[in-house]
Amino acid sequence: MSAKPQAGYDKVFDNVLRLRIMSVLMVNPSCDFTSFKELLQVTDGNLASHLRHLENANYIQVAKSFAGRKPLTTYAATETGKKAFQSHLDFLEHLITASKTS
Repeated sequence: MSAKPQAGYDKVFDNVLRLRIMSVLMVNPSCDFTSFKELLQVTDGNLASHLRHLENANYIQVAKSFAGRKPLTTYAATETGKKAFQSHLDFLEHLITASKTS
């Protein structure tokens, strides 16, 4: 019998790369694909997969444009995503605090 996740826990953030992506977007209004790739040191496919997962959860929004003749894809956290991420961080903080007092 497995325990039910507690309030604030969000399975979307089970993956460390998704945590890192949201962390970047919580302190920056937006970030483009290339900057994410360089900052997080991941492959195109791995990054695209996790960005898509966050987009499908409605935690990030995607904007496509051009910089000169080059396509530019930028990402920003949605209000839903910001709230979910903060709730997840609160859950983790509570978990850490509880384990220190045990």
